[in-house]
Amino acid sequence: MRLHEYQAKNVFADAGVPVPDSRLATTVEEVLEAVEAIGFPAAIKAQVHVGGRGKAGGIRIATDESEARRYAGEILGMDLKGYTVEKVLVEAGVDFENELYVGITMDRGEGEPVAMVSTEGGVDIESVAEETPEKIAREHIDPAFGLHPYQARKVVYGAGIPRDIAGDVASILATLYDLYESKDASEIEINPVMVTKQREVVAADGVMNIDEDALFRQPDLAEMEDEAAGDELEAKANEYGFDYVRLDGNVGIIGNGAGLVMATLDLVDHYGGSPANFLDIGGGAKAERVANALDMVFSDENVDSVVFNIFGGITRGDEVAKGINEALAQFDELPKRVVVRLAGTNAAEGMEILNADLVDVEATLDDAVRRAVANAEGAQ
Repeated sequence: MRLHEYQAKNVFADAGVPVPDSRLATTVEEVLEAVEAIGFPAAIKAQVHVGGRGKAGGIRIATDESEARRYAGEILGMDLKGYTVEKVLVEAGVDFENELYVGITMDRGEGEPVAMVSTEGGVDIESVAEETPEKIAREHIDPAFGLHPYQARKVVYGAGIPRDIAGDVASILATLYDLYESKDASEIEINPVMVTKQREVVAADGVMNIDEDALFRQPDLAEMEDEAAGDELEAKANEYGFDYVRLDGNVGIIGNGAGLVMATLDLVDHYGGSPANFLDIGGGAKAERVANALDMVFSDENVDSVVFNIFGGITRGDEVAKGINEALAQFDELPKRVVVRLAGTNAAEGMEILNADLVDVEATLDDAVRRAVANAEGAQ
């Protein structure tokens, strides 16, 4: 479960991390009330689960009431990478001279949490990690002992943080690890930590992802779940019991197995397409489950075509094909072209059963993905 920025910052503030004064708003009038209380300049920030909000127009800095009114009207209700903005965070502007990155995540290769600090804050940290990894200092943490103070200092100095603020940054890092451990987080970061001209450090953003399997231990965070979802498709995924992640492409992807879906995403990208989602419907693929998956993908207006990648294991391919036919028959007209690829037990029988009047049938995954990418290009 991913918290919104305002929710993460509330958790940070309760733990003692410095955050700017802010108010949540859902209407233009509430934005104006917030800026009156906070003062100018004020940041108006869309609360949706996407990166690059600023570049997409989802973050604006208002210097007076007229700008606040105009920006609030532009951001509230806007489509931001497929998400409708229903809430904004109105936040006091920070007069800063530098931006840092601080975060805790799980290094699955090492099997331990890792603390990360960089002077390259305020930018895409994934790009920094790929292009200039030496600019990110890392320190692995033994979960049996936690983050020692010397480790926090070591990673902070290793990143080249100036001595006059190193102690404050190390304190923030230690607090983030305490939250990571106590709140069952899978990832927690601040990008950027802003360094003001008065040499104070302030959390100007906040990311906090919670292990959904541990929510029963986190009743306060569990109460935020519905509000944190913030997206109709993600809410549907929770209702249907699917593993679903929305992406920003136009090729919808449905599969029965996480590895199968990931391989399909990679092939869509390989053949020049752009995946619209990760959707794992799990074992089975009975008619109702297939129909629910199609309902989700068809509901995403960014999707121009769909590829169904199904492997018949315990559930035979002919049973899967019957389920797909029954599901597709529930639609008077398919809003997107659908490509189906079947493999595994009784796949040949399943391919014969599939209604070729409703779907494009391909024998191999490569052919299925190529056709789905071509269908998406043709729909534009």
